[in-house]
Amino acid sequence: MLLRDLTTLRLGGPAGSYAEATSSDELVSAVTEADAAGTPVLLVAGGSNLVVADEGFPGLVVRIATTGVTLEQHDTHVDVTVAAGEPWDDFVARAVASGWVGVEALSGIPGAVGSTPIQNVGAYGQEVAETITAVRVWDRVLKGERTFRGEECAFGYRHSRFKSDPARHVVLDVTFRLERGEQGAPVKYAELARTLGVEPGERAPLRDVREAVLGLRAGKGMVLDPADHDTWSAGSFFTNPILTPAQADALPADAPRFPQPDGSIKSSAAWLIDHAGFAKGHGNDRVSLSTKHTLALTNRGGATTADLLALAREVRDGVEAAYGVRLVNEPVCVGCAL
Repeated sequence: MLLRDLTTLRLGGPAGSYAEATSSDELVSAVTEADAAGTPVLLVAGGSNLVVADEGFPGLVVRIATTGVTLEQHDTHVDVTVAAGEPWDDFVARAVASGWVGVEALSGIPGAVGSTPIQNVGAYGQEVAETITAVRVWDRVLKGERTFRGEECAFGYRHSRFKSDPARHVVLDVTFRLERGEQGAPVKYAELARTLGVEPGERAPLRDVREAVLGLRAGKGMVLDPADHDTWSAGSFFTNPILTPAQADALPADAPRFPQPDGSIKSSAAWLIDHAGFAKGHGNDRVSLSTKHTLALTNRGGATTADLLALAREVRDGVEAAYGVRLVNEPVCVGCAL
């Protein structure tokens, strides 16, 4: 099995061995047997957040293919428990169709449900941290199941306790609390509000929010399309940098600045990349920035992981040289590093 066949970047060498888990029991069994044998384990679900070395992964690759959705219905909300291997956008589509509010702005994001709490996936003003009430995991250190309440997950910007110790916890399922209604959550993201024709803080119908987000993402090459090399990516390759006030003050006057509750300042990685001289399409015929969005690094066909990492380093180092801000990669590097 080649990892390039399991990742949205379509990059990565061979797996030492491969297993597919279609139930939580199979997943736990595969991981515990490998741990007992001292075999390294790589868990793959949607493969949308992985950069895998050309040499591949020498241990056991386990594809998480678990499925299942269970409901607890209440008058004003539903508690929905979703298996880790369920495709994320399938779940969002079901939520919108069912009148469940709280994940509609996360439409079109590739990957599986179990990956979303690890990164605290977010887009267009929503984060999964806002609706997750529980994450059930297999703890590879304690060798048993644990359930973390939402407030115990230490969610932050593209961060969680699971990302802090990525080898320890195997996500089995995630529980979301979603309000009932036909109107989406208040729209927080200015670009989405403009597209919907509402003011920030106002609401729009769930279906309209989903369609608007899908349109915005497609326009940026962020909806998977096998025929479009702009979507052969890991999504946003760099996180938006969190800066001290002094760092933010050193940026050009027109650089985006978004004050955070803790006094830090969030800026825009895409703006920094573009203004450091890396335009859409920068690169070569193997790898380049997306022609639709500077924040995505794309495989144009025939690329290697080494090609992609060389481009990532060029962009990261160029931004640091121009603005003194060192961008951090969002996808997880396996057997390689920037």
